Amino acid sequence: MPAADTVLTGARVRTLDPARPRAGAVALRGGEIAAVGDTADVRDWLGPATQVLDLGGATLTPGLTDAHSHPVWGVEMATGTDLSHVRDLDQLRAALRTADRTGGWVLGFGLDHNAFGGRPVDRDLVEDVLGAAPAFLRLYDGHSALATGPALAAAGVTGPRAFDQRSEIVCDGDGRPTGHLVEHAAMSLVGALAPKPAPAERRARLLALLDAMAATGLTGAHVMDLGDGDVPALLATVEYETDLPLRLRLAPWCMPGADEEALAALVGLQGVRGRHWQVDGVKFFMDGTVEGGTAWLDHADCHGQGTEAFWPDPHAYARAVRFLHAAGVRTATHAIGDAAVRHVLDTVASLGEGARMRHRIEHIETVPDDQLKRFAELGVIASMQPPHTAYTRADHTDEWSRRLGGERAARAWRCRDLRDAGAVLALGSDWPIAHHDARRVLATALRPLGAASGGRALTGPMALEGMTSHAALAAGEQAVAGRIAPGYRADLTALALDPVTAAPDELAEAPVRLTVSGGRITHNAL
Repeated sequence: MPAADTVLTGARVRTLDPARPRAGAVALRGGEIAAVGDTADVRDWLGPATQVLDLGGATLTPGLTDAHSHPVWGVEMATGTDLSHVRDLDQLRAALRTADRTGGWVLGFGLDHNAFGGRPVDRDLVEDVLGAAPAFLRLYDGHSALATGPALAAAGVTGPRAFDQRSEIVCDGDGRPTGHLVEHAAMSLVGALAPKPAPAERRARLLALLDAMAATGLTGAHVMDLGDGDVPALLATVEYETDLPLRLRLAPWCMPGADEEALAALVGLQGVRGRHWQVDGVKFFMDGTVEGGTAWLDHADCHGQGTEAFWPDPHAYARAVRFLHAAGVRTATHAIGDAAVRHVLDTVASLGEGARMRHRIEHIETVPDDQLKRFAELGVIASMQPPHTAYTRADHTDEWSRRLGGERAARAWRCRDLRDAGAVLALGSDWPIAHHDARRVLATALRPLGAASGGRALTGPMALEGMTSHAALAAGEQAVAGRIAPGYRADLTALALDPVTAAPDELAEAPVRLTVSGGRITHNAL
């Protein structure tokens, strides 16, 4: 019998393998799990070069996976001043007054819509504290930004424009841009000019981020973008220099206006890979965000917005999904509003039985009862991010709740309802929209915040499955990942507490003893 590379003992192992739910020791070899059992079961795998680690009673689970994240693009997004702790306009002005300049610009990210106290987002509220410096401030949702006059002037933005996708340069009654840029096409007009990290800095920041993610127990992430197209070269360069701490699966975007040639190019990207990353799937947007007024709703929000899809022709979206499905490509579609969710479900229904477990919907922030059961019936994977609930309030005085109104706000983040309806539910953070800490994702799934706090929470086993076995199902990796069993990939997370039984507050701070990704120890605090 060949010797194991690593043997883990002294563990309380939650395998998520129905054939053997509990164990005490695991042997790893060649990046895979070689044996699972008690100490006696792994003794024969010991050799002179085997590394033996005693977990000291820690709970070992399948490796935690963030099922929706933006670690590469997010490194650029999270540049400048962190505004995530700003709660009102006075705090925002104070933060901008002392903010560092990057290449002469003031850059910020993570700004909560609620900081404006119900006022329209307008550069007039902050320009006087910035002097003549151009500023580009990303709101927390990643779908909107505030640009000041000098930044707009640099981009040649003087009034409204038409876009192929649902985007807007918000203007006042006189046609003057307020600086509020809604959705990607409008944001990119100014964002493309903002200073970017140099290549070496970008690589260093990416590695530091992935190390920090591994330290929270993450072994992999489903990356919902391919950046500006240079990400494969970036990752190849990183892997020339070192190893990626996490395994990354990347899904490039398909935007409105994509013709058959563009769709064929997306098909051609599938399978492009390195040692610990690969392109797999395509990401769509069916709508934007509730706070930005761009979520596609069955009925308009309180401002009369939200009645249009991100794709001006929703049928063109359906045709693009059918093209990719026929080519064997998985899709993930951002759909927050009830109308957006319904259209994606209808599209998958049109694909036939072969579409089961091939397509997923991201976010699903409000969904009516009659759509819940369709996820399981159609085999559509639900991908949700419990930490997003922190941007709402239990009394529904937040911007998200006010826009939707009481009935729809009461349907906030129905994770448990989807699970009870039989859906596969993959959980993630959507970093940098919310913090990447895997323990916080689990803890918030167990105790939803804000508008979702009145709903039912996931059970401990459900939450763990959302970042392990159900995340594997969402990636089509259920035969090789998501459980601790011989022949499965050696992705493992060891926590000082049992994530299934620990209280949410304790779980959020639980020490991470060990993280193993593909047999490689990426975090060790034993």
